[in-house]
Amino acid sequence: MKLITAVVRPERVQQVKEALFQAGISGLTLSRVSGHGGEQEIVEHYRGTRVMLEFRDKVEFRMAVSEPFVDAAIRAICQGAQTGEVGDGKIFVQPLERVIRIRTGEEDHAALTPVTETRLTPQSPQGGAR
Repeated sequence: MKLITAVVRPERVQQVKEALFQAGISGLTLSRVSGHGGEQEIVEHYRGTRVMLEFRDKVEFRMAVSEPFVDAAIRAICQGAQTGEVGDGKIFVQPLERVIRIRTGEEDHAALTPVTETRLTPQSPQGGAR
């Protein structure tokens, strides 16, 4: 099991998301972040004052995947995020010691498996009538 963190350009979020979904990876978390990498600093003028923008807006994807999905996730992120310009981002892969799905108590690989069960209907015996 691995935790994959990818920091990408905000304008590439849709392409990365679509590539991940096509690779079978649907469980992910998205955060807006700021960062500084190899890009050059931008100098802007704000109310007559010169301002140097050192940090750029970025988007961070985080996903926990089982081993068979690691390479697929990396390929999908690269496919969706790559523009060929400085600032395309980075991918970090870290080992995961333990994962627990809160709803069911499933652990590790079972907790990473996408939910494919049919939803309980209001008339089903398990769900009870509403």
